[in-house]
Amino acid sequence: MTDISSRVRDLTPRLVATRRDLHQHPEIAFEEVRTAGIVAERLRELGLEPRTGLGKTGVVAVWDSGRPGPTVLARADMDALPVPEEKSVEYRSTVLGKMHACGHDGHTSVLLAVAEVVTGMADQLSGRVVFVFQPAEEVVRGASAMLADGALDGIEVDHVIGLHLSSEHPVGTVAVREGPSMAATDSFRFVVRGKGGHAAYPHQNVDPVVASAHLVLALQSLVSRETDPIDNSVISLTSVHGGTAYNIIPEEVELKGTLRTFDAATRERLSQRIRDVVNGVSATFRCQVDIEWFEGTPAVVNDADETALVERVARDASSVTEVKRSAQAMGGDDMALWLQQAKGAYFYVGAQGGESTAFAHHHPRFDIDERSLPIAAEVLASGVVELLAGQD
Repeated sequence: MTDISSRVRDLTPRLVATRRDLHQHPEIAFEEVRTAGIVAERLRELGLEPRTGLGKTGVVAVWDSGRPGPTVLARADMDALPVPEEKSVEYRSTVLGKMHACGHDGHTSVLLAVAEVVTGMADQLSGRVVFVFQPAEEVVRGASAMLADGALDGIEVDHVIGLHLSSEHPVGTVAVREGPSMAATDSFRFVVRGKGGHAAYPHQNVDPVVASAHLVLALQSLVSRETDPIDNSVISLTSVHGGTAYNIIPEEVELKGTLRTFDAATRERLSQRIRDVVNGVSATFRCQVDIEWFEGTPAVVNDADETALVERVARDASSVTEVKRSAQAMGGDDMALWLQQAKGAYFYVGAQGGESTAFAHHHPRFDIDERSLPIAAEVLASGVVELLAGQD
């Protein structure tokens, strides 16, 4: 790992500069044109031939050692968020209402550094690396768009690896867990339709507000009373809109919400039970309910052997001070779709270095401690190199 550590150390000034440039020019889902252009140009500098425009703005480049060996897919997401930045730093966003509030500027910069490390060690490695720079993770549609566009056509992947910088963990920490790591994310929209009229005469109307209130409460029982407490699941109703005046029963009420699960069977069961409850409540209160279901990404599931590899290379990395088991997260990430292509692991690298970098992801004052960048690059590069060196 010493060779990788020294290579990353030499690349760190450029790594930080790239991250700051991307931070100043954030692009949200499927708008990552400038970012993708920078990525493609950097990959061409390394002698690679990137394919661009995959899933609209995704980039894929394959490095081939010329010797037989495994194919490793390494992925980074590129998109920013529609969040106005509130930090006063020299590299703050120059785009009104948009910022990198989740660390994807760091992810992209780290994977570019890893590409430089790997191509610089060509004589020591066997196999191929597929470098994937993905758009639109924040709307969990980028991976599916890239795959539908043929990002992996003709490529058989053996291993998948990726990371997420995390303000929940201090700098020097690497956190990973085998099995389900992040939840499957589904969302839904219901329109409860009744018969509007004067609020003083409810018997003459069909009240969608009362039906909606019962629906919100009934849905909560699906987790609390029908799901094993060990089987972590969440149903949240997050938006309720209806009515315009205090004395008018409205014609309709709109509800939105999300379902989060780890187990595929539980996901399927709760998806159906939500529909059952909606239909039952609508019949009870004489309403009609339109159901829109938006299937999101599956759960992120880490392979046991790949998780062990990440733990091993992290312990050997020069600046890692702690390797720990991460907690399951109810948030989702469409890294899950890449992990369905082959066994792999998705891990966290601590990016919290004090009060200024302790804000939650998606907060307008979110930032990373840039000391995390070379740590992330060293661990990710070490994982790729170990797989290509035939040590897995």
